[in-house]
Amino acid sequence: MTELELKYGCNPNQKPARILMEHGELPLQVLNGKPGYINFMDALNSWQLVRALKRATGLPAAASFKHVSPAGAALGLPLSDVDRKVFFAPEGPLSPIACAYIRARGADRLCSFGDWAALSDPCDADTARFLAAEVSDGIIAPGYTDEALAILKTKRKGGYNVVQIDPDYEPEPVERRKIFGITFEQGYNNLDISESMLEKVVTKNTTLSQEAKHDLLLALITLKYTQSNSVCYVKDGQTLGVGAGQQSRIHCTRLAGNKADIWWLRRHPKVLGLQFVDKIRRPDRDNAIDLYISDEHDDVLAEGSWQKIFKVRPEVLTEEEKKSWIAQQSGVSVGSDAFFPFGDNVERARRSGVQYIAQPGGSIRDDQVIETCDRHGMVMCFTGIRLFHH
Repeated sequence: MTELELKYGCNPNQKPARILMEHGELPLQVLNGKPGYINFMDALNSWQLVRALKRATGLPAAASFKHVSPAGAALGLPLSDVDRKVFFAPEGPLSPIACAYIRARGADRLCSFGDWAALSDPCDADTARFLAAEVSDGIIAPGYTDEALAILKTKRKGGYNVVQIDPDYEPEPVERRKIFGITFEQGYNNLDISESMLEKVVTKNTTLSQEAKHDLLLALITLKYTQSNSVCYVKDGQTLGVGAGQQSRIHCTRLAGNKADIWWLRRHPKVLGLQFVDKIRRPDRDNAIDLYISDEHDDVLAEGSWQKIFKVRPEVLTEEEKKSWIAQQSGVSVGSDAFFPFGDNVERARRSGVQYIAQPGGSIRDDQVIETCDRHGMVMCFTGIRLFHH
């Protein structure tokens, strides 16, 4: 048996705490820092997500995790000029794995504050330099270049958590956990999410591009490692919004949809034109953008407030402008970890530009849900597989 002692569990009063392997060696090494209980929960869930994405698409993948659910996940596709501005990415060439993490964190920069980063590929200097400037708790990857590790070791006064995982490690087929002193046992969820799960198209429109298939796979794999109930919006190989841990399916759809709307509003010309004061901290800038977009914009535009953030007082982004901009969004994909019980989920998703849906099916109202999709010319696949995660 090998073990690693931790400072405490989920809360400081929960001692002792450790991670351990009853048989064999731990498949990971702590290269820097001292990760805690929740850090390792984020690390191991996020690693499974990016590993599955790489296997399903063949592309580098990254995730930004908070409280055992992804704030964002993305594939290593190139960044456009607008992406670079919205995600505050550096100029010049960037590696695919760096692009993957920048896009994953850019999915929801507010929720990624203090995240755990996960990479499907070895961490390079491009990724480390970007991560070094962000507020983050730690990172897990299958390896690190010497330059990347040296950069990460300077973060958080030398205490940044860096974990290396054995990429060949496979868990035992049965997993166990204890709740209230009672042991639960189940088979490890080794379900392979692949394009074969998208073959049952139930709508009149059956056209699925390769890009849309990759987006649906990204949504489904993200959901597999998201606390249920959950719904995920995706576009261009990047999550736009994840609705996690809600008791009602429509609340998942609304929460994720609202995040997807904010993602799109960050690309509005008025937002791109915001002029921040020099040397503003990244979290302050992200908070200011969130407030500017939201109904609470008066808080950031009030006299005495805006001068601390902006060089010039911005014009208000009106509700009419927001609605008009959101109406231009299109080509979005949505995944759901369980069936849509009513057509209202489809209607809400459509308002955020959704064209493609993947869900298990199996509701007694499947016909109503399909009819709602057909009315809007949407494509929907029944995967036949539920993806609950707790």
